[in-house]
Amino acid sequence: MPIGLYGQELPPERSYGRADDEMRPIKLTPNMMKNADGSCLAEFGDTRVICTATVEEGVPRWRKGAHAGWVTAEYAMLPASTNTRSKREYKGRKGRSMEIERLVGRSLRAVVDLKRLGEFTVTCDCDVIQADGGTRTASVTGAWVALYEALNRAVSRGQMKRLPLTGQVAAISMGLVHDKLLLDLDYSEDSKAQVDMNLVATDRGGIVEVQGTGERSTIDRVQLNTLLDMGQRGIEQLIQEQRNVTGFGR
Repeated sequence: MPIGLYGQELPPERSYGRADDEMRPIKLTPNMMKNADGSCLAEFGDTRVICTATVEEGVPRWRKGAHAGWVTAEYAMLPASTNTRSKREYKGRKGRSMEIERLVGRSLRAVVDLKRLGEFTVTCDCDVIQADGGTRTASVTGAWVALYEALNRAVSRGQMKRLPLTGQVAAISMGLVHDKLLLDLDYSEDSKAQVDMNLVATDRGGIVEVQGTGERSTIDRVQLNTLLDMGQRGIEQLIQEQRNVTGFGR
């Protein structure tokens, strides 16, 4: 950690020389996979996640008779996505992966009219090829782009009469690090976070989910409100990035 003029420890400079309330460079690249109905490479700084969406006829057994579709997700980290190799996941799912894929599924369903979707299942696969913090937020944000592409293609094929999307959804991380409130934590910040939070919200400002944990400290209500305000502004930027690459909502 850098040392100040009087010998005090100073917080390290943020990656990309950004301000406390500034995000890393964000890039969403659609149509990355030839065989997927929809796909997107989501890049949050050095974090990279390939998101694909597949539309299949039919619904899960417990969903039959509801005359409505289903949107679900799967999440995994490639073995070399981190600085030390992680074991490949097979049939046994890790608790963290299950938690994240459920988050992604919930987030996407918040902006899909399942009745309008009809009896189709859309599976969004989020595969982390490089991890530097914020893999779940990149997954949610990129999965929406893949979902849009897949549903748009289903409409063009005549499988659906109209696009069943009701809006957009994106996610961003925030936290308290070195006693500073920061937006979009990379790994060096996330691993030292005193408080770690994630926000999922829609293009209309509706909050889908807030995840927050006091790892090494607590925050008061004023700090919480500040973090949520920072997060909402970050979501607005991500929503605009989604619009730029899809044209949705224009």
